[in-house]
Amino acid sequence: MPRQFFVGGNFKMNPASLEQKRSLVKVLNDAEIDSATEVVVAPPSLYLLPLKESLRKEIQVAAQNCYCKVSGAFTGEISPAQLADAGVPYVILGHSERRTLFHETSELVALKTKAALEGHLKVILCVGETLEEREAGKTADVVNSQLRAVVSALKESDWSNIVIAYEPVWAIGTGKVATSAQAQEAHADIRAFLKEAVSPAVSESTRIIYGGSVTAANCKELSTRPDVDGFLVGGASLKPEFIDIINAKKN
Repeated sequence: MPRQFFVGGNFKMNPASLEQKRSLVKVLNDAEIDSATEVVVAPPSLYLLPLKESLRKEIQVAAQNCYCKVSGAFTGEISPAQLADAGVPYVILGHSERRTLFHETSELVALKTKAALEGHLKVILCVGETLEEREAGKTADVVNSQLRAVVSALKESDWSNIVIAYEPVWAIGTGKVATSAQAQEAHADIRAFLKEAVSPAVSESTRIIYGGSVTAANCKELSTRPDVDGFLVGGASLKPEFIDIINAKKN
């Protein structure tokens, strides 16, 4: 079966006010969006439940993070069990900002992924290399290493609930975008790794989406690549052009 196109919007620490949140919701609820595309938005945790209740049913919500324990003395963290109980279906894990700013290792990301899946959440798993690593020709090595930690923690059936987001760190929030050829190459390498490390079936069925300064201007070309199954969008998800990105595959 063909892989369903997937577009996620990572709001990060936005919007700044309830009024801006209401404006975002109105844009999403009023828009004509491609019914064939799975759409998920990830607001700050404060807005998760209000957004879940106010957004049209075709748009799901995701948490931006969760911890690797179900409960306990972990101030400031959010539990996968709490998210699942609240009806939040997805969580983003391993984002480069979590890895770099908050020093999350691939091993911790793997533990979080396992806990999220065991807690009946679906995971948007982020991987990607820095500019220095890309220029050194280490993109595949870095990404495979990030994935290998997760592969070691999971069983094959777990992968049906994972979307991999390839996000080159050098292209996040910089305005630089991997060319469609660079994105395709990285995605094909990820698929080849999954085929070897997990199984051909998982390699074929797992959606691999691209994140890194995706805009209305570049989404169409990127979406034509055979191994690009959608996008994880940052800043543009807060703008009306997010609708154009959602509709990238629509004729």
